Amino acid sequence: MTTSDNGTIVLRRDCPATTVPHGEPVALSAGGLVQLVQRRGGSITVRTELGTLLRIDADDADALGLELSERNVTISSAEPFNMEQVTAALSTVYDPEIPVSIVDLGLVYRCEEFHDEDGARRIEIDMSMTAPGCGMGDVLCADAQRVVERIPTVDHVKVTLVFDPPWGTDRMSDATRLELGLF
Repeated sequence: MTTSDNGTIVLRRDCPATTVPHGEPVALSAGGLVQLVQRRGGSITVRTELGTLLRIDADDADALGLELSERNVTISSAEPFNMEQVTAALSTVYDPEIPVSIVDLGLVYRCEEFHDEDGARRIEIDMSMTAPGCGMGDVLCADAQRVVERIPTVDHVKVTLVFDPPWGTDRMSDATRLELGLF
């Protein structure tokens, strides 16, 4: 990683990013400067020289001179399936503004297993955002789908973004509220 004295990272190559919290795709150019804000699960949050927050997928960590981090929980195909594997996978998806997983934030409203007529295992997930206008909904839903699809015994995943009931801090785990000073 090439950094300056003030912690600025020089981008090694062009890479895609997503604005936070609007969720708009942007392209970063090689040689551009950013500062690392957080690196959790499958994403990296950086701040540009203009103060804009951007989410970069872990697959593009090399553009920042960082090693690709493991984004999913290792689950052996020999292990029998259980829903705790799904929760563990979802716990690797982090909000790009708050260094907390979507599970601990209470954004996962429903997570159920179904068996299709052909015997395929389907996981259905309803999740929300901390605010209805958050543009990161599609990005976080795609991340959730991607990590659950990596469980060897899961055949299909459907993630639906819902806003009823509205999210509130009461949905957070006690540990997260304590960590964020919300008690």
